Amino acid sequence: MDRLTGMEVFVKSVECGSFSAAADVMQMSSQLVGKHVQKLEQHLGVQLLHRSTRRQSLTDFGQIFYERAKIILAEVETAESMAEETRAVPAGRLRVNAPVSFGMRTLSPVLPKFMKLYPEVAVELTLANRAVDLIDEGYDAVFRVGELSDSGLIARRLSPYRLALCASPEYLAKAPPLSSPQDLTRHECLGFSHTELRTHWTFNGPDGRHVIPVTSRLVADHGEPLLCAALAGLGIMLQPLELVRDYLDDGQLVELLPAYTVPMRPLHVLYAPDRRLTPKLRSFLDFVVANFGASAFED
Repeated sequence: MDRLTGMEVFVKSVECGSFSAAADVMQMSSQLVGKHVQKLEQHLGVQLLHRSTRRQSLTDFGQIFYERAKIILAEVETAESMAEETRAVPAGRLRVNAPVSFGMRTLSPVLPKFMKLYPEVAVELTLANRAVDLIDEGYDAVFRVGELSDSGLIARRLSPYRLALCASPEYLAKAPPLSSPQDLTRHECLGFSHTELRTHWTFNGPDGRHVIPVTSRLVADHGEPLLCAALAGLGIMLQPLELVRDYLDDGQLVELLPAYTVPMRPLHVLYAPDRRLTPKLRSFLDFVVANFGASAFED
């Protein structure tokens, strides 16, 4: 039995939550996925998964083996990447993570251009607003919005993330007057759960800095539900300009408090310092800087 394949199938089964989901990702039958895991268990002489008709869960040893198998597979991929580097041609699988709105509205439209430039590179893109662990989760590059913690990762600064305060004409027609940030305390504000935007919104204006506490009937971890709510007239949203730009242009949303600006949030692309800068990663980083670097989002 190919033990590496068995480990890869096992790890993917754990990450996906079921044999059938792993089978879809790996383009094989769920029966073959189960066979790989069963043979791996037979080889080890230890059960890795508790399985029933409805769910699966890791055994105690399965949890330990899962963590070690991820490290082994990452090391194998690094070794293969070293071989790729000698070819000096960008090739191989590139795992990338990005925040949802940025990934959908900004990165995705230009990603086909990158893949046409480098036809031997395969991209696996995941979108999540949580701060993924680049090392433990096996990503080559991640985009991150906001101030960086001292993570030890290498960061390339990109054009800052601009937020827009807006609401629909329908909401504004029935809402209290809004002429300063302080007036937001009398309005319905749509909350974003992953950042400080859940509890307070900050503005800079001619009369100084304002930090406004907000409470929200609707809180979401993605911008899209907040956009739907704002379009339906349920309240005011503070979200990335790229998410709302088209709706501002056609009048479905109105940008508010033009005399006040929301501090722009830093945007970086990160990669591991101990990971070889392979041709596929180097070409992607250069592409990202060219498309999203300084002045890339200026109107």
